[in-house]
Amino acid sequence: MEAIVYEEFGGPEVLRLARVDDVHAGPGQIRVAVRAAGVNPVDYKIRNGWMEAAFPTPLPATPGSEFAGVVDETGGGVTEFAVGDEVLGRSATGAYAEYVLADVGAVARKPEGLGWPEAAALPVATATAARVLDELAVSAGETLLVHGASGAVGSAAVQLAAARGATVVGTASPANHDYLRVLGAVPVAYGDGLVGRVREAAPQGVDAVFDVAGKGVLADSVELRDGTPERISTIADPDAARHGVAFSAGGGTSPDEGRQLGGYAQSAAVGGLRIPVEQTFPLGAAARAQQLSEAGHVRGKLVLLPGEH
Repeated sequence: MEAIVYEEFGGPEVLRLARVDDVHAGPGQIRVAVRAAGVNPVDYKIRNGWMEAAFPTPLPATPGSEFAGVVDETGGGVTEFAVGDEVLGRSATGAYAEYVLADVGAVARKPEGLGWPEAAALPVATATAARVLDELAVSAGETLLVHGASGAVGSAAVQLAAARGATVVGTASPANHDYLRVLGAVPVAYGDGLVGRVREAAPQGVDAVFDVAGKGVLADSVELRDGTPERISTIADPDAARHGVAFSAGGGTSPDEGRQLGGYAQSAAVGGLRIPVEQTFPLGAAARAQQLSEAGHVRGKLVLLPGEH
């Protein structure tokens, strides 16, 4: 099968399209013919070798963890899915490939009204946002500050927190402020003077902070939390420990992941949850997609389409 591989850590130039051995479903797994694969910031961080402490990566490796596609093989004991089912989920093998393996607990059926790229945009963003909101115990009546609110995880966090009844303040570039208003957030520009702008937008104070961007905002976040690092979490800033802030790395599959993902997919299919796809690429252009991801300022999701050339 075709897949993107890299044999050493480094920049996007280490990624190449190659022929690799086919994968086959083991017990409790399905094999999926990939129609779309999501590109996430963690992909380029792993490729650079920056995440070895959290995600040890044997080389050669294939990037990617989320996909949407068609089941074409089931492993022993699998009764939840059958060959021909359209699904989305998180993979047990690299998702930048023609085929992936996935544990059935990390997969949901794709609703008919949801496109392939839109389906592939959901698994990581929704699972990450829900996990961190739970860790922060965000609840109705509270105010949540989301740094990097216009990206895929940030967009999910804004909508899921608003659905809990929280007020959300989101940082983003001015070009994305109207978009954040549509999602239900109060937009604030990042950069110098951030603390003052957030206090003006949220005079009631900030109860919790979710840093998606990793752009050196943790000191400001602690100040906005009245000097305490409690109820601040980052998924992107390696300096978290220096500020006493929790780093949420995730990992593993939660027992309810597939069921929750199915609910998010149903909501997305009818327009109730929006994770917009900014751009799609053929599989062979994975290096370009990661290059854009690493440059930042992406609204929503970048998606690879393995069937295109």
